Amino acid sequence: MHPNPSASSLQRRVHQHAHSNDAYAWFNMLTGPEMLDQVESLLPRHRERLFPPTETLSMFLAQALNADRSCQNAVNEAAVRRTLRALPRCSTHTGAYCRARQRLPMEMVRTLARHSGRWVAAHAAQPWRWRGRAVRLVDGTTVLLPKE
Repeated sequence: MHPNPSASSLQRRVHQHAHSNDAYAWFNMLTGPEMLDQVESLLPRHRERLFPPTETLSMFLAQALNADRSCQNAVNEAAVRRTLRALPRCSTHTGAYCRARQRLPMEMVRTLARHSGRWVAAHAAQPWRWRGRAVRLVDGTTVLLPKE
C-alpha cells in the first residue's frame, strides 16, 4: 500500500494526463478537489463564451504537451469532443481560441503552477525523497548569483 494514497493518486493522474494530451482530462484536474478553490480564486472576470478561462487553460496544457502543438489541432480536438458529447457544434477556426488564450492572466498560470508544485511536494511519499529530503533541480545556466 502506498504511504500517501492521495498524493499517489494525484501523481498518477498528472502522469496520465501528460501522456494522454486530453484537454478534458486536464479540465477535470483543474476543477478537481485539489485545485478547484485555487482555480476559482484566480479566475478573471469573464463572460460565458465558447472558451471560458478554465477550459482555455486546459486546452493550452494539452496543446503544449501534444506532439502537434498547433492551435488548429487544439481547436479540432475540442470540436470533436463537443460532437462526441452531443454539445452544439462550434467552428474550427482558431481565432476565438487564440484570443481566449491571450486573455488568460499570466499571474493565474504562474500561481497555479506554484500551487500544484507545492501541493505535490507537500504530499510526496517518502520513497520519492532522497535520504528523507526533497530533491531540487537547478539549471545553472539560468540561475544568477549575486556578485560580491
